[in-house]
Amino acid sequence: MLLPEKKICFLDCFSGISGNMFLGGLLNAGLPEDTLKKTLSKLKLPGWELHCSSVSIAGLQGTSVQVQIAAQARENRVRRHLSDIRTILEQSELDPIVAQRSLAVFTRLAQTEAHVHGTVPEKIHFHEVGALDAIVDIVGVVAGLHLLSIEEVICSPLPMPTGGWVRCQHGDIPLPAPAICELLKGVSQGVPVYGVNLQQELVTPTGAALVAELSSSFGVLPPMTLQDIGYGAGTMQRQDGRPNLLRLLIGQQQTVQEAQQVEVIETHLDDWNPELWPHVAAKLMQEGALDISLIPIQMKKGRPGFLLRLLADPAQAAHLKNTLLNETSAIGLRFHTVQRMTLPRTSVELTTPWGTVRAKQVTTSQGVRITPEYEDCAKLAEQQDIPLQKIYATVGELSGAVADQSHTTPLHNSPR
Repeated sequence: MLLPEKKICFLDCFSGISGNMFLGGLLNAGLPEDTLKKTLSKLKLPGWELHCSSVSIAGLQGTSVQVQIAAQARENRVRRHLSDIRTILEQSELDPIVAQRSLAVFTRLAQTEAHVHGTVPEKIHFHEVGALDAIVDIVGVVAGLHLLSIEEVICSPLPMPTGGWVRCQHGDIPLPAPAICELLKGVSQGVPVYGVNLQQELVTPTGAALVAELSSSFGVLPPMTLQDIGYGAGTMQRQDGRPNLLRLLIGQQQTVQEAQQVEVIETHLDDWNPELWPHVAAKLMQEGALDISLIPIQMKKGRPGFLLRLLADPAQAAHLKNTLLNETSAIGLRFHTVQRMTLPRTSVELTTPWGTVRAKQVTTSQGVRITPEYEDCAKLAEQQDIPLQKIYATVGELSGAVADQSHTTPLHNSPR
């Protein structure tokens, strides 16, 4: 069953991300340009203008955002440190939430740069043009999310170049840039990345700082009802000809009672003692496995063996894989992601003449079926010295009465 919840934004970073791409995507998804400019004017920071335009890249219509720096601002060469950025935000007329979250992004940037260069965040200075660009991009993105009432940001895995160099104030540095690696490494929930055969910077420091600070999680597109889609255009043209765009998928999050996208993890075992299976099975279930099975198979050279398979929520898959490798003789695992469909169910208690047993109440399109928990029935049978099938028969009658009260048709399952 799906329950509508908060408004979320999924960042589909198939071509990376930068601050102006993020901002362009928000505008393309419906953020009014006039409202954004009015909000940014509350910074009380002169010397720049925001230019927004519609562009077509590979047949896809997106929005390009450029921060034009005035000549006088370029000549002044203002060296701003983190304390200067903090002062600008604190003295602005921005919504306190926008100012606070923008400062958090800049603080993360300063901490990362300080770590890379072996100094402290207070000594890191944001160069004049870069500072204006970054301030407008970062505050614009944070303000845009706030204006669109987006409560949560989720980001896809980020593409990383497999080689190449980029020029910075300190000279040529290898791609991906050390600051970007450090930004993504420092996120507690982990940012998945993958390599692409392209010697161009796809993720900028500003883009990395924004997703590292603002994203609640990283991975695949979550269940949601789409409301708006926006494309933000980058200024670079990719060498491979693919569109340099960031796609924003915005909509109402849908929370499912169980994960509907799961990871199947399996391995073949032919040199393992199956007496250990009860321990391994219990440990896997305690650590979050959704389902597990051990299937006898005939392996190569006529050797008997087992197929060990489990289902896991992708968020729990990593430590379950480690458990499999540590608790069995497996030296490798196979895994893939699949979709599944589950019925809404709740836990109920049924009172029998011998005690209470738990049961699953499952709702189907044809009604309700109630299935007793085998462990509870077996425990009663042992304690009361009663045949297990007698307890199941009694529970079946009670289940039918409960289902009838719900004006549904019961369906009983045998113990497994």
